[in-house]
Amino acid sequence: MTILVVGGGQAALSMAAKYRALGGEGDVIICGDEPAMAYQRPPLSKAYLAGDMERKRLYLRPESWYEEQNITFRSGVSVSSIDRTAKTVTTTAGETLSYDKLVLATGSRARPLPEQMTDGISAIYTLRTLGDIDMMRDEFQHGRRLVVIGGGYIGLEAAAIARKLGVEASVVEAAPRILGRVASTETADFIRNMHLSHEVSFYEGVGVDSFEAGADGRVSAVLLSDGTHLDADFVIAGIGILPNSELAEAAGLSCDGGIIVSQTCQTDDEDIFAAGDCTRFDYQGQMIRLESVGNAIDQGEVIAANLASGPTEYEPKPWFWSDQYDITLQIAGLNLGYDDIVVRPGTKDGTQSVWYYAADRLLAVDAIGDARAYMIGKRLIESGKSLPKDKAADPQTNLKEFL
Repeated sequence: MTILVVGGGQAALSMAAKYRALGGEGDVIICGDEPAMAYQRPPLSKAYLAGDMERKRLYLRPESWYEEQNITFRSGVSVSSIDRTAKTVTTTAGETLSYDKLVLATGSRARPLPEQMTDGISAIYTLRTLGDIDMMRDEFQHGRRLVVIGGGYIGLEAAAIARKLGVEASVVEAAPRILGRVASTETADFIRNMHLSHEVSFYEGVGVDSFEAGADGRVSAVLLSDGTHLDADFVIAGIGILPNSELAEAAGLSCDGGIIVSQTCQTDDEDIFAAGDCTRFDYQGQMIRLESVGNAIDQGEVIAANLASGPTEYEPKPWFWSDQYDITLQIAGLNLGYDDIVVRPGTKDGTQSVWYYAADRLLAVDAIGDARAYMIGKRLIESGKSLPKDKAADPQTNLKEFL
């Protein structure tokens, strides 16, 4: 059996490693369109961007591991089409590759700014791949000015690194507030105040009208829709990601904001699976995409189990994290549909946790600098238990009693 994996990131590597660990003996070929071997993505906007992590530490496995596991990793190979009848794929170089089982781990890409706004202007970056970071790292020089467009976690992490390196940072968010899509006002306020204490400027509820460039073609200013003029030496756009589902769509697979997969991570073709950021699936009655390392790992391993040992279903257990300055925000669960929150003081000054509820059911926890609250909240959510709201609010409550 030949298992062909399209995509060379966390989901692809997790599938291949687990398949071998379970005793799978089929040929495994991974085609990644980036020039690098499989690497960790989260440190890109954190330790790697800050210069605190060497490039070699990003790689999920050393090159020798692939040879030892009899896994073929082909970097710089982009697949352009799938022939489901012939069970082949064609690469952009015109090569045809056959498969018995196909795994789509195509991931996602940074949502770009409108081309008419940025055409001909350099030093405007997105933050998604190793190549992106390598292109922008030299921009982070003391005293320079960064404008971040987008007040999500990626943009805020970039702003935090900028301040650490002595770069002036401004964050522009078109929505009424930062983190509007993913976090409560209470969490957003905490994060904003943390950045304000590090002299980051915020412009919320205002969009970008245009960019100005100097004689060298580099961006020199960002003009906002309210008339504000922000001087800039470089710009980072962190305005979300898009699933790479075009290959699946062209092959006639069901897609809707991502590749639709079942609980076994199968598409509507029994010989084609999908994992990671590119997928969309049912979670407690809602169709979602989980943009997280945990999801990529878990879905990849579920596919491996289905291929190596037998039917296995994916049980989503969402968790996320973000490092900003010396604080780690850890998130367990999803706050979809919450109607009430409880803010619990942390065990140390300058920390807290936010507990999200739908009626009396605990949905999610944002633990800011409070690893204990995260750990216990995660275990409660995954076991289907809820912490009474009055107990969550009481800092004297021993949370372990409710596990």
